[in-house]
Amino acid sequence: MQALSAKLWYNFIVNDKLKETLKLLPSLPGCYIYYNSDNEIIYVGKAKILKRRVKSYFNRKHHDSVKVNVLVSQIDHMEYIITNTEVEALILESHLIKKHKPKYNILLKDDKKYPYFLVTDEDFPRILIVRKRNKDKLKGRYYGPYTNIGAMHSTLDFLKKIFPLRQCKTPRFKSRPCLYYDIGKCLAPCQNLVTSDEYKALVHQAELFLSGKQSELMNQLMAQMQKYSDSQQYEKAARLRDSYKDLKTTLEKQKVVYENTKLNEDVLSVMHEDGILVVVVLMIREGRLIDKKDFTFEVEAQDRVEYFETFFKEYYNTLSLEYPDKIVSNELEKIGEKSLYEKWLEIVSHKKIKISYGKSAQGKELQTLADKNASILLNNAKLSKMSKINEDFNQIGSYLKEKLKLDNFPYRMECYDISHIQGTNTVASMVTFINGLSKKSEYKKFKIKTTEGKPDDFMSMKEVLSRRLLHLGQKGWDKPDLIIIDGGKGQLSSVMKVVKEMGITGIDFVSLAKREEEVFLPGQSKSVMLPKESGALFLFQRIRDEAHRFAITYHRNLRSKNM
Repeated sequence: MQALSAKLWYNFIVNDKLKETLKLLPSLPGCYIYYNSDNEIIYVGKAKILKRRVKSYFNRKHHDSVKVNVLVSQIDHMEYIITNTEVEALILESHLIKKHKPKYNILLKDDKKYPYFLVTDEDFPRILIVRKRNKDKLKGRYYGPYTNIGAMHSTLDFLKKIFPLRQCKTPRFKSRPCLYYDIGKCLAPCQNLVTSDEYKALVHQAELFLSGKQSELMNQLMAQMQKYSDSQQYEKAARLRDSYKDLKTTLEKQKVVYENTKLNEDVLSVMHEDGILVVVVLMIREGRLIDKKDFTFEVEAQDRVEYFETFFKEYYNTLSLEYPDKIVSNELEKIGEKSLYEKWLEIVSHKKIKISYGKSAQGKELQTLADKNASILLNNAKLSKMSKINEDFNQIGSYLKEKLKLDNFPYRMECYDISHIQGTNTVASMVTFINGLSKKSEYKKFKIKTTEGKPDDFMSMKEVLSRRLLHLGQKGWDKPDLIIIDGGKGQLSSVMKVVKEMGITGIDFVSLAKREEEVFLPGQSKSVMLPKESGALFLFQRIRDEAHRFAITYHRNLRSKNM
């Protein structure tokens, strides 16, 4: 019966034109391009074996993703491009996605918060901060992207102090230098007060700093300072001495990760929770942690791996800083063959770059450091999102009331979850959110008595709700406007039996099923889907996850005590 339904589904979803193309697919690497009935490109993918990869889309047994089902239903016809290797397919895929921006591909937004340093291609170059590469036809060497514009401006001020390069686009005066020369932030090449060779050396030193080659830079400054001193150019030697001291002080503030000064690695940490994906890149050059880049995206859980893969390709395809010798991340194990991405990195960077999953002692230590940074970034992003929900709670509450057909405005919400291991030490949690914010002083925990030794989540939920509702009206047990049950239709039905038996009125009940984040309402078989990435869904997820965390913590503590 299952095979028949799959066949019927295939015949229904695949038209004759597409069937002919599928029959002719070669067992070779390449890219496949899906079009809709309006001849628009809706998806681009790459494959090691085109025939096997493309046919998997039309085999219902091979996927249960809502996104893939919707994509397949939109495919009218397709094209494919054969490549010599899978690496070539990977490069072609990135190019086609960037060019066509297909609807169903993961697309990273070109965010203005990721600017670059530009060392201009002029007779006497300047260092600028630019939002986009090749903007206003400015030519030169780019360094970035960077994620903290404030830190970039601080770095630029430091660079201007250490390396007094030209700052004006055109000379301000014909016969004398401007104020920048007077305060020591420019060598006035416009007035021929510095030779071309001296200026080029200064530009090269600034680029060494931007590339993270501090040791080479320090050696050059020391050698040049000695050269000026030997030739009795004491003023120039004094200026370099001051630059050397300032630079040394700055570098001493950077944390030495390892004594190995040849350690040049990027360490990536990826975390996802409550619809938020964060990526942290720690840049280690010459054994020093020289920079940290933070990226935050709103991403559904099922898209996490695909989103990170897209981020990884875009980040290293557009990187204008010095490439590392190694990239460390346990997340890289999920996105594909290591050798494939090492070959791709060699093509885009023109050097060999090793990929490590961070399983060595050193790798684990670096990964832990990156994970700490990512954890803080994720928590801050969640707090920021929750703060916005709190500001917009009247709007979100009104939306929930209308969408879920609630009788009450959900000012006070309670959520319940069950935790146990094979029926032992079964506990339940109750968390309370008021006006969209958690009220931890009103959290409750319950030790379940009726199901000890025989796991039964339905019975456990009935018990905890019975005990909770008996306290209605008592001090410290305010009446909720909405009760959220963690689970599907079954858990909600068992609770509603208790509610009916106890004659409880004036409280709304819903349940939230985790797999597809479906909201079930009493007496209705069809679920309600809250919009993805909406404040309403994020609030429900946050409440459910908090109930889950509180239940698990209590269960662990109880189990440890009993042991």
